[in-house]
Amino acid sequence: MRHGDKINNLGRKTAHRHALLSNMACSLIEHKRINTTLAKAKALRLYVEPLITKSKTDSTASRRLVFSYLQNKEVVSILFRDVASKVAERPGGYTRIIKLGNRMGDNSEQAMIELVDFNELYSGSSKEKAPAKAKTTRRSGARKKTAAPKAAVTDTTEAAAAPEKKDE
Repeated sequence: MRHGDKINNLGRKTAHRHALLSNMACSLIEHKRINTTLAKAKALRLYVEPLITKSKTDSTASRRLVFSYLQNKEVVSILFRDVASKVAERPGGYTRIIKLGNRMGDNSEQAMIELVDFNELYSGSSKEKAPAKAKTTRRSGARKKTAAPKAAVTDTTEAAAAPEKKDE
């Protein structure tokens, strides 16, 4: 029985599974998006997200620790140089898994796993359209909104007065 066994072994022995996840993590960091089976994508997310968290602190110890998992110098430098700078303020959830349907040959569930901050369709356009909201607190009772309309009125009167001065 597999009570409490949270590791998906993916039908492989330990060394083969570690090599598979290391290679897939290198490909994900290098290409920012890969297609694989759903089970491998879920296992890869558990493998690569702690490595991305470790890359936020650029020290020799964290570089050596990440290199012990990835075994690829170029990918480690990409992770610490490009990826870590983009995810510096993100508290977690660096990857996104999107289901793609089933494969024709064996009907296995396919998925695309990608780094969240490198997808321009989701992150880039939404950040440009919507400005960041100010942090608010929940309060009971009525709120006073007299300060905002006064500022808006003064802005419009100053803007209307400015063109009149230019014409004179």
